Amino acid sequence: MTFTHALTDAERQRHSSSFGTAAGAYAAHRPDYAPEAVRWALAGAPGPRVLDLGAGTGKLTGTLLGLDDTLGNTLGATLGNPLDITAVEPDAAMLAELRRGLPSVRALQGSAESIPLPDGSVDAVVSGNAMHWFDMAVAGPEIARVLAPGGVLAGLWNVFDDATDWVAGLAKVTGPAAIGPRDVPAAWRIETAELHLPRTGADSPFHAPEQAEFPHGHRRTAESLVATLGTKAGVLVMPEDERSELLARARTYLAGHPVTAEGEFTLPLLTSVLRVRRRA
Repeated sequence: MTFTHALTDAERQRHSSSFGTAAGAYAAHRPDYAPEAVRWALAGAPGPRVLDLGAGTGKLTGTLLGLDDTLGNTLGATLGNPLDITAVEPDAAMLAELRRGLPSVRALQGSAESIPLPDGSVDAVVSGNAMHWFDMAVAGPEIARVLAPGGVLAGLWNVFDDATDWVAGLAKVTGPAAIGPRDVPAAWRIETAELHLPRTGADSPFHAPEQAEFPHGHRRTAESLVATLGTKAGVLVMPEDERSELLARARTYLAGHPVTAEGEFTLPLLTSVLRVRRRA
């Protein structure tokens, strides 16, 4: 099962808590996020205080830190420069990787449902490939609590660009556990809008959502792309023999395709963003 609304609460917990068993591989093999996507996510935030919620090993946190170099002049003019970044992550192993890789970042253990920050203490909350794991009935009010009036909440997802033939072929070979519906653009557009936001509307703290997508890429070899697939929750929770067989199929496919058979190549991605604004 891949769509999170098809998971029971127990299955959702099992999937979402699986990443700590592969924290080192996650840090080594998951992609960062398109800087332009992060810039769009933060646009209109009332200040520089940014919370990376469900920060994992710091993939999005690192992109936030890099904004000063790539986008700092424009972003700094509106938000302040540098950004004041806090990362919050529930899994101890993932948090340890974040602290090891980004020692300058304030990194706290906590969850979307229980954020260890005061009321109104951040101007933006961002979340990279994590918001679909939140219990939004609880997390939505909690996020609204820590956001300043006019603040933004943005979920970012890196999705495989299956408009590229070899990526579409890889998805067919591996099946939904490795590259499932949420990992491709068309299904992402439908599912995120319906499922992965706090309630919006006239009686909600949040305005209506906005979506955008930005080209991105991840330099890989056949073996390192197989390692990336191995960090997917649907793969991590598989029995060992099923996981090994799936990754072997991916390895065979990549070894036989001219684009991916030898040396490095770029895995085409889109960084897809879903954004809502807190009412002032």
